[in-house]
Amino acid sequence: MHEFFLPVIARAVEAAGIVTENPIRIEQPADKKFGDFSTNIAFLAAKELRKNPRELAQQIIPHLSFPPDTIAKIEVAGAGFINFYLTPLFIMQSVEQVLLYTDRYGEGASGKGKRAIVEYVSANPTGPLTIGRGRGGVLGDCIANLFATQGYDITREYYFNDAGRQMQILGESVKLRYRELCGQIVEFPATHYQGDYIREIAEQVFNDHGAALAGTEEVDLFKNTAESIIFSAIRATLERLGIRHDSFFNEHTLYTPDETGTTANQRVIEALGEKEFISKYDGATWFMTTKLGQEKDKVLIKSTGEPSYRLPDIAYHLTKYKRGFDVIVNVFGADHIDEYPDVIEALKILGEDTSRIRIAINQFVTTTVDGQSVKMSTRKGNADLLDDLIDDVGADATRLFFIMRGKDSHLNFDVELAKKQSRENPVFYLHYAHARICSLLRLAKQEIGFDPHSDPDYHLLRLLDNPAEIQLGFALLDYPDMIKTSLRLLEPQKMVEYLHSLAELFHRFYQECPILKAEPEIARARLFLSLATRQVLRNGFRILGVSAPESM
Repeated sequence: MHEFFLPVIARAVEAAGIVTENPIRIEQPADKKFGDFSTNIAFLAAKELRKNPRELAQQIIPHLSFPPDTIAKIEVAGAGFINFYLTPLFIMQSVEQVLLYTDRYGEGASGKGKRAIVEYVSANPTGPLTIGRGRGGVLGDCIANLFATQGYDITREYYFNDAGRQMQILGESVKLRYRELCGQIVEFPATHYQGDYIREIAEQVFNDHGAALAGTEEVDLFKNTAESIIFSAIRATLERLGIRHDSFFNEHTLYTPDETGTTANQRVIEALGEKEFISKYDGATWFMTTKLGQEKDKVLIKSTGEPSYRLPDIAYHLTKYKRGFDVIVNVFGADHIDEYPDVIEALKILGEDTSRIRIAINQFVTTTVDGQSVKMSTRKGNADLLDDLIDDVGADATRLFFIMRGKDSHLNFDVELAKKQSRENPVFYLHYAHARICSLLRLAKQEIGFDPHSDPDYHLLRLLDNPAEIQLGFALLDYPDMIKTSLRLLEPQKMVEYLHSLAELFHRFYQECPILKAEPEIARARLFLSLATRQVLRNGFRILGVSAPESM
């Protein structure tokens, strides 16, 4: 709908002789008495030109030229806002677009010819997926879906952390449990992974090798076996939520020398050194972030010789530039909030265009069962596991609950609410709206022979002018802009809120406007409005990755 207004307003501003650097913006007033849409361009231009904003607005209005029967009224309000009121006819005519475009309604072309990479989940293969990782997985999957609607060539990537000290600890943990199975008494450190899954992996090694490895000091076989088993389990868990990745980038490749004998990590140190941002002291190698105004430098290679997280992350991001992505999206947990700004600063120093990078930080998750919170710790073996949550509440509730709060907000996952079969549960409420429309359309076919495919007389929508019909139709027209807003903010929560509001408007329309008992043409028109609502719900569900049940 913004595309309808913006060029008309731009031409009017120019025709009125108003020269301004301010961009034209269109908003929907919260209170309908101030119009269906509004622009503050006169107010902004007045500040710039030091003129009366209401006078500028009055100058603009005579030059606004809209097609006939589209705008019911234009008025100036407040300090110079120009408010637009649409005609019911125009709103209902526009709803026809939903029925014409069906699955493609809401899609755009702003990303056509562009490549985007969305990296998400990227959990260390040291244990089963926790609920916290699940939230990031669903967030990333929905963001990738949003990009896809705008024509981007999307790569969904998992950064596979298969290097570093945590993997050695994993291998050692399995080796110690294996030795126990061989009859040895071992002292198991508190710093090692202690979950039952470690014992199960050790049993697998014992079944394959018997006690033949009881005396070995090597860790690689235990580590590699654990890595393979755990990552297979991670992928199976993600599959249950409909989360799939196109590529898996292995961290160990950043530690592997190329034909010149240097690693990607070493090349980062060398490149930053050439820019005079590397220093060595206290036995470690440091990124001199104090030169950027920070209080302390940041370690890139510890005194033990082990890289910190920042070094391989910088090297990894350089591969994304090398692979030619126009947009680079990273979905991180809150534990990365201090690290990623340093990675971006390093990339900027190395000459990369960091405006291509977009970061989505999702906050922590706690689960509440009967009012009791569950603590999470993979290493201690008492993690709140994602598989258990899916078993308990189902994939749809798991996905929707993860994103029905803003990514910047801490999420308390109420398990009991997620299982309720009532309108209090947002998943049930959305599913019920879709199923109700499906039931209505089935009944309409039986009772009045309604078949929208054989007789698509969508123009009947123009007969509708009841306030409940107009409000529902107007909301359907918001869908394309809602996708763009959600994508701009990297915030699928906006889609959840929109769909919930749409479901409310449909239920109100259903209660206030008789459908099958109405006059034949009005009945068909209201059925087409219901069909359009179902289409938008389905399209939104597809972005959110939830099912669209036809009966409940």
